[in-house]
Amino acid sequence: MPHLHFTPQLRRFTETPQLHCEAGSVREALEAAFMLNPKLRGYVLDDQGDLRPNVAVFVDGRRTLDPAAPLGADSQVHVLQALSGG
Repeated sequence: MPHLHFTPQLRRFTETPQLHCEAGSVREALEAAFMLNPKLRGYVLDDQGDLRPNVAVFVDGRRTLDPAAPLGADSQVHVLQALSGG
């Protein structure tokens, strides 16, 4: 079952559940997290349902920009908020 991880940067703003979920795609895994905390959606997705430019998603160590990216049975999905500044 895929495992969804959020990095600590997002926890500064809202709860970020770490969960195992039945999901065939990144979007399905994210939707499972949004069911637990609807406020999280606005930090991860834009108004069109696409990943925000400051959010990076890695599936099994490879970055994806596609919320429809498929997940394997044991995929590890990491959602991070990119930091900027100096």
